[in-house]
Amino acid sequence: MTDTTLTQAIREAYAAAPANVVIYHTLELWHSAFTTPIRVVRDYADLTATLESTAPRNPSTAVTFVAFNFDFTKPEVSATGVPQITITLDNADRAIVANIEAAMGSTELVSVIYREFISTDLSAPQNNPPLAMTILNVVADVFKVTATAGFPNLMNKRFPTTEYSTEVFVGLSA
Repeated sequence: MTDTTLTQAIREAYAAAPANVVIYHTLELWHSAFTTPIRVVRDYADLTATLESTAPRNPSTAVTFVAFNFDFTKPEVSATGVPQITITLDNADRAIVANIEAAMGSTELVSVIYREFISTDLSAPQNNPPLAMTILNVVADVFKVTATAGFPNLMNKRFPTTEYSTEVFVGLSA
């Protein structure tokens, strides 16, 4: 099944793999216990890129993603199953571990947003909308942080999500 969230530009980059186009994989971790969002890019240099207009923090703003060694598995794009990703941050610095430990003392879940950028267009993520999940499980030690992220509240979401009421839809009559 084709991932319809990807732009044509990044589909071409994946298909043709041109030497002058670099695909940047970024993560944003957020919890109310964090002082600032943790933004990392899987690269050797920091990346400044503009977030999407619907971003929960700093929409349409150029932000810096810190170069960091991390690994992840993208969820399968299929009609069955609940997608999950595994994120591994190697040699996590003290600030990241301290933020994760602060979040572990709360019942609120840590959110993670995965964005893809290409070097020829840093004006917005190339996966629209970006993949937003919550961390379901995390294990941290002095060498690495491993987390599993998914969609925990799919079963509790209303369907349809729009409530048809006379306040919203004035054409309805009681």
